[in-house]
Amino acid sequence: MKKTATLIVLAITFVLAGCNTVKGVGQDVQRAGGALERAAK
Repeated sequence: MKKTATLIVLAITFVLAGCNTVKGVGQDVQRAGGALERAAK
């Protein structure tokens, strides 16, 4: 559980660091959600 939480925090950090616009934030959050969903399966 602790490793999963750490990975999620790191992923969010990288997603937010790579965003330049509000639109980009939305797209990055959507991609991160999709990745987490695939990892959960």
